[in-house]
Amino acid sequence: MSRWLTELAGFFALLFSWLTGRPYHGAMAGQDNANATRRFIIIQIDGLAHEYLLQALARGHVPALQRLIAQGYRLQRWRCGLPSSTPAVQAGLMYGDNWDIPAFRWYEKDTGLAPHCKSPFFAARIKARASRGRTGILAGGSSYTNLLDGDARLALFTLSSMGRQRFFEHLRGLGWALLFALIPWRIVRILALSLYELARDLVRTLALWVRSGFRRRLTLIQPVLQVLTNVVFGEIQTFGVLLDVFRGVARIYVNFYGYDEIAHVDGPLGSEALRALHRIDGYIRQIDHLRRRYAPETELYVCSDHGMTPAVPLRQIDPKKPLGQFVAECVRASVMWDDAGPRTGWGGPEADISGDEARWLQDELDGIQAHLSPRSQRLARSLRRRLDRRLPPAPAEAADSYDFARGADVIVRASGNLAHIYFRVSDERMEISEIALLYPDLIDRLNDHPGIGLALALEDGRPVVVTQRGTASLTPDRLPHGLAEPEQTCSDIARLLSYPHSGDLVLIGAWNTFGRIVTFEEQAATHGGIGGAQEYPFFLTPPEAPLDVSRVTNATQLYPYFIERFHQSCPKITGQD
Repeated sequence: MSRWLTELAGFFALLFSWLTGRPYHGAMAGQDNANATRRFIIIQIDGLAHEYLLQALARGHVPALQRLIAQGYRLQRWRCGLPSSTPAVQAGLMYGDNWDIPAFRWYEKDTGLAPHCKSPFFAARIKARASRGRTGILAGGSSYTNLLDGDARLALFTLSSMGRQRFFEHLRGLGWALLFALIPWRIVRILALSLYELARDLVRTLALWVRSGFRRRLTLIQPVLQVLTNVVFGEIQTFGVLLDVFRGVARIYVNFYGYDEIAHVDGPLGSEALRALHRIDGYIRQIDHLRRRYAPETELYVCSDHGMTPAVPLRQIDPKKPLGQFVAECVRASVMWDDAGPRTGWGGPEADISGDEARWLQDELDGIQAHLSPRSQRLARSLRRRLDRRLPPAPAEAADSYDFARGADVIVRASGNLAHIYFRVSDERMEISEIALLYPDLIDRLNDHPGIGLALALEDGRPVVVTQRGTASLTPDRLPHGLAEPEQTCSDIARLLSYPHSGDLVLIGAWNTFGRIVTFEEQAATHGGIGGAQEYPFFLTPPEAPLDVSRVTNATQLYPYFIERFHQSCPKITGQD
């Protein structure tokens, strides 16, 4: 009870300070933040490659970032490692360990599970494994819209913490909502932007419906969810960060993913993708403005987790079939594969974030429903039923995942231009000689397929490349021409193949010197594997920060910097790969 009263008093002090514009020196930020000697904010722009940021800067789409660079911030390129995807990067950055995260989706022979990183269950599982014996860089701080929480005290819209805590069940969340409601211009801004984005999305949806000859299913829930994704949640994230800055929270990590979601469909420099990037730049401007006013000692870092490379889907290349269907014809056996077909709306196959956010909304409705009036409870139940009816099924979790491969002899899991193939004839990892003996047609046809750039496996525990003349040791000269760092790519692939849960056979889509790669999903731009800008995100660092990322080849190498610089006691770092 005393803690509740303390927080209540702290909230009213915060409310008074915010409304009067006076600095806040209360205790709501917690002991961890009060004792912090250094503070940081990390703003992640999901999926923005260093190369495309340079072009956006040249075109004037990101004035806030341009202003930071003019103030002395250093724009650096770094290498995120393989797989080039958010779960591996956030596990490496937040905990210093991203071992055995072979892709965005994979399969585990030993457990029968089929992990998918949009699932809260599997995100929590990744966090539990990565955090063993390690302190997360966000300990005592805040996480907004991340896959992992980095041990944050508050984790809003963060998958690994979903269900662990509900924001609006706590005083802090209710106070946050009240403070938000007391700022009329922000409410007006959200309403205006939401109506504008809804109108744009409805026009696009109707245009697609007309172009399909009225055969395409017309649904209005997708435009509404897009407004949630592109406007409402972005505003909520930003306001949460602003409030944390004002309160003196020492460690904040916010991920803006709108660019990544749209770039998958529109391309990395498409007009809609650049609009999303410009909106994110506006959020950065707001955060930096308040930081400079109330917490100038707080270090601001802006980064991306991976890049994006223009792509052509495999199904558009002869023989114009999705990877799973192609494999099924080669092995003449039962094959289970991910549905990577075309999607409606602006979300790509990996970018089903709108559904995730609607599920977060469902979770919050469950949390606050008991505290509402009977009439409001009926409204909340009605809204939840509508969401339940319209949303696609959530990614399988826990026991349901054991059914993923029931009756299937071969499992194909694709993530961008990286795919893992598992042969269930054996519970152990198979070597290429065994695969070739059982499925000779598959090996021959993979070599002949113009959309397959590399077929990789193990033999006697060594990484090998499958060629038309047999197998050869994995060396830089066996990789596609045009890679910026073939030696490092070779090392990254060898590390990937050594993971216990990598596929018996690992495929990487073909790519050419024109910068386009073949993706196993229905995407205009992709990431997850190797080739092009997807391997090279960016880091924008403060002038005084001694962080040089030019030689970073894996996100795990960033963890020691944030632990040693921003935590008073640094745990011994072991098991670094």
